[in-house]
Amino acid sequence: MPHAVNPVDANTIYFDASTTDAPPVLLMHGSALSRSIWRGLGYVKALEPKFSTIRMDLRGHGRSGKPHEVSAYSMEAMLGDVQAVIEATGHDSVHLIGYSFGARVGLALAARAPQQVRSLTMLGGTHAIEAGQLAALFFDGYLDTLKAGDIDGFIAGMETGGGKLDPATRLAFASNDPLALAAYFEATESGAGISEMLLQQIRTPTLLMTGTWDRPRIEHSRLMATLMPEARLVELPGRTHGGTLFPPGPILEEILPFLREHDR
Repeated sequence: MPHAVNPVDANTIYFDASTTDAPPVLLMHGSALSRSIWRGLGYVKALEPKFSTIRMDLRGHGRSGKPHEVSAYSMEAMLGDVQAVIEATGHDSVHLIGYSFGARVGLALAARAPQQVRSLTMLGGTHAIEAGQLAALFFDGYLDTLKAGDIDGFIAGMETGGGKLDPATRLAFASNDPLALAAYFEATESGAGISEMLLQQIRTPTLLMTGTWDRPRIEHSRLMATLMPEARLVELPGRTHGGTLFPPGPILEEILPFLREHDR
């Protein structure tokens, strides 16, 4: 299976990639998921063959390296992973599509290395980090459950608070290393967001798509749409954060023409 190595800490990142000459689209999943979510929900089938897809497992997820140290999950380390994958696939730049934390990583790359980002699609993403945001998204005590090594308890807590998970999401959750996931979440909640001043300087064509019931992200997205010169917001009526990606039809109806418009 193809993989890339972060040159700073030698962390191994696994990915799948199409072998076509079509414009490249890098898909980045959200927290506790994996690259398989994009195929499982039908995004890969919809994008190919007009676009070649690259699906990576973020560090701490899927088959990629799973360090247990909180310090291993800095945004700098994450960006190094993404850039290593882009280089390994032979591209200078890609279209980025990210969900949740994957969207945040994409935004950070657009801010720090805009020459590598042809366009950015943020699905349920945000520039801001607020205290308690993850507990509200998952459930109270989620971090203690993971630190105890109880991935089944984590899944049960998710289903108690938000209803039964779809099979693709449940499988992705079950494949996680709970201690690596705990370190990742600690780093995520203690990290810095992207300032409003920096948002005003990002000129990457950006499509924001967020559910109207996905709070506080919908408020964040509305703000981002006003600050980022090349950003446009599409609100998803009645969708929560967990329901952002499914059903995929309305998402793809916006993404496909956006990608075609901004391909070069």
